[in-house]
Amino acid sequence: MIEELLPESVVAVEARADDPLWETPLYPAEEALVARSVAKRRREFAAVRGCARRAMEKLGVPPQPVLSGERGAPRWPDGLVGSMTHCDGYCAAALVRAADLVSLGIDAEPHGPLPEGVGASVFLPAEATRLDQLAARRPAVHWDRLLFSAKESVYKAWFPLTRKWLDFSEADITLRPDADGDQCGTLHAELLVPGPVVDGHRLQTFEGRWTVREGVVATSVVIPHT
Repeated sequence: MIEELLPESVVAVEARADDPLWETPLYPAEEALVARSVAKRRREFAAVRGCARRAMEKLGVPPQPVLSGERGAPRWPDGLVGSMTHCDGYCAAALVRAADLVSLGIDAEPHGPLPEGVGASVFLPAEATRLDQLAARRPAVHWDRLLFSAKESVYKAWFPLTRKWLDFSEADITLRPDADGDQCGTLHAELLVPGPVVDGHRLQTFEGRWTVREGVVATSVVIPHT
């Protein structure tokens, strides 16, 4: 599912709840990060790192610990960029060589409505209006959850380039279904604060894709070299 949202240069590995990756053993340094966490959190933490290590192997990089850096962002081996995500019963990791992409972000969420009141604190007025229009035309999709996921993917692609927080209100995201259905499409993010400088050019827009499948919404944002 995640792989379909990303360029061919990216290696994506995902796991559902019955996959053996959910029992991935942790390195001691990783174990220390979740020593006091509940069992569910520990399993998700391990599973997504199992996905990441398998992606490393596919890229010819020896598997190694994935530790947390500033603001919890994963620290990748030299020469790689990537992103991870997990939700109930699903996790995924995507890695690519830094020579092929500048940054990327992925996110997955359960395909259900956001808890009451969350949207009002997350979405811009223009975004809320577009969500209402999408819901009227294609009610089978929980567009509020999809937009929330898109904002998470935007942030995950943004942070490695800026090392700064990006508030939900600082990116205006438009979701568009593909012409042949409402289960996948594109996302376009307009940054409302100065964007990152990539290869000497300031970026004010991010592009990505989304899909809805088997009870999960997934989004991706990819930042190529200019």
